Amino acid sequence: QVQLVESGGGLVQAGGSLRLSCAASARTSSSYAVGWFRQAPGKEREFVAAISWSSRSTDYSDSVKGRFTISRDNAKNTVALQMNSLKPEDTAVYYCAAGGRYGLRVADYNYWGQGTQITVSS
Repeated sequence: QVQLVESGGGLVQAGGSLRLSCAASARTSSSYAVGWFRQAPGKEREFVAAISWSSRSTDYSDSVKGRFTISRDNAKNTVALQMNSLKPEDTAVYYCAAGGRYGLRVADYNYWGQGTQITVSS
């Protein structure tokens, strides 16, 4: 069982930056792929970014490509999401997820954090 805890959410003005962190409870979590997803009110949860256990593979949704960067530190069991040039449409609850299979879908991930709110004001 892997427990994930997100931190770093908050309120920011458009054009600003935030850095989210996802801390995993188990040392074996370093062998998992990790994804970030987000869910806005009234919308389905959507893919944001993913990173393989080795960091060799990363993917981003078109809406965040060039603005967000995902990275991981397996020694610290943490995954970060650096978010720059934030837009009001980035407002959502952001979730990190871990799973044994690298993918871009919600169904690819077995373990989920509780989520952290990001609000971008215009």
